[in-house]
Amino acid sequence: MLNVSLGVVFALGIVFTAFMFMSSWGGISWVFCSAVSIVVSGIALIRERRKLLTTVAGLVVTAAAITASLKAGDDLPQEPAPITALALSVLVGSAIRTLPAGQAAGIAVGGVVVTAVVWSDGWSGVTSVATMGMLAALLTGLLLRRLDNRALARALTQQEPWASPSQS
Repeated sequence: MLNVSLGVVFALGIVFTAFMFMSSWGGISWVFCSAVSIVVSGIALIRERRKLLTTVAGLVVTAAAITASLKAGDDLPQEPAPITALALSVLVGSAIRTLPAGQAAGIAVGGVVVTAVVWSDGWSGVTSVATMGMLAALLTGLLLRRLDNRALARALTQQEPWASPSQS
């Protein structure tokens, strides 16, 4: 159900962003932004299958889109678009929550590096949204990871050893 809701948010956001680009930038500037958002959102929706691979793919696609938009200058809107930033945040936060510590740390560093590359073009609304999304992903991923570990530790300490069940 969570992925269905997330898919609806992604779809509505992509359509809204495309409409906004059509009415502001004009031409076909919205195509690149929409394509990147669709790809990264699709990757985020299948993240449970191979968490590390999908998260790395999302980081690579987003980094490539940022690089392309930087190289194109004013010909393309700045990346990542809001939905791309949201999808990347979902990927990074989910990976931090569930992957082994070393892999999670690598993903966190990758997310920070991608966000830092966005800032190489200077401050804008795009950089603010990308930064807030990445901060939310890092903090939420770490918080949920700690809560999951505590719940697991509590469950393990409350279990009775199988070799000496209590007599009722």
